[in-house]
Amino acid sequence: MTLYALAYATAAALACWESGRLRSSRIWALAPARTRYRIAANVLAPVIVLSWSVLLVPPALSLARSATMPTLDSLRLPLAAMTVSVAHAIFGFAVGHWAPRIIATPILAVADWIIVAFTRAVLPFWPRHVSGQFGVIGFGEVPELVTVAVPVLLAGGVAVGLMILWLPYGWRVLRVAVAAAVAVGGAFGAYRTAADWPAAPPLTTGHVPMACTGSAPRMCVPEFHARYLPKVQRESAEALRVLRAAGATSAQPRLITDGYVDGRHQKPSTATVWRMMLTHQVPRGDAVYQVAVRALDFRCKQVDVRVAHSAYLWAAMKTGQEKAYQMRREQEGLDPTARQVEKQVRADVTRVLAEPKAEQTKWIKQTLDTCEAKKP
Repeated sequence: MTLYALAYATAAALACWESGRLRSSRIWALAPARTRYRIAANVLAPVIVLSWSVLLVPPALSLARSATMPTLDSLRLPLAAMTVSVAHAIFGFAVGHWAPRIIATPILAVADWIIVAFTRAVLPFWPRHVSGQFGVIGFGEVPELVTVAVPVLLAGGVAVGLMILWLPYGWRVLRVAVAAAVAVGGAFGAYRTAADWPAAPPLTTGHVPMACTGSAPRMCVPEFHARYLPKVQRESAEALRVLRAAGATSAQPRLITDGYVDGRHQKPSTATVWRMMLTHQVPRGDAVYQVAVRALDFRCKQVDVRVAHSAYLWAAMKTGQEKAYQMRREQEGLDPTARQVEKQVRADVTRVLAEPKAEQTKWIKQTLDTCEAKKP
């Protein structure tokens, strides 16, 4: 994400310098042996290759280190950024053709970088979408084609307009009119397309190969965690059975799937289909605990900390997930106040577990229905 603006600024600034070098060498005053477009392409080729290297080398090294092959979907953003880099190079070449390169090159480098990079910090959102400064793409997310087409439309429209304006033949007025129409049409089309987009551009989600196993519930996680799945599924099914037998829940999900693969556009859970964050929890060892917590249905949205943790610890100890509960509490942070609450929670749960099954069932139902804070 941080390299898009750098690549574009590199392309524009170096193209401006090369264009100014041709101008100062009076290349355009020589008898034509090649077209001016061929000459421009020759000097812009190394500039464009360098800007592409800024975009491609870092992710290529990362993919090589992780022994990961890129997918076709993953190439959408790099290809779009490479196209936008070419457009910025054309723009820089045009500036260098008319302005002194000593002055224009540093100004263009800084201005191009600022204009693109700072679109991430402005409102409304459409400038960032049309600038080519693509944001973070989440796990399982793929940008739609319109998302990558919008910055190409803006930058490409301006670049094509400049190329038309530079044609060596035809009426100048006509060339100016056509070039302006192409540039303005591209800019207006990009704006109108992205004007109503929120902070996140159009994305598709769920592009992750999944592995599934078991029944009642069937459990699905990304396939790179498939080796953990049989054990987690068995223990999750057993945990739900224990909690139902204890009267803590009536939940009988048909499917438990990893909602993390849905990215920012997560689909809602239902009574029979639970979408949970499992990608990190499965290898970490607390996925079963998360299933047990998900099965506890509190009547209130806002529950007192002591009440909630009492129910969580009771469920964890009933299902053999006390270690996962403790790990979760340590991750949340135990300051002196939290440690005092934790002692009270453990005292409450120890007392309840010593009671008969019927009393435990009564206690957990009352706990799940409690909205008021307990007095210490």
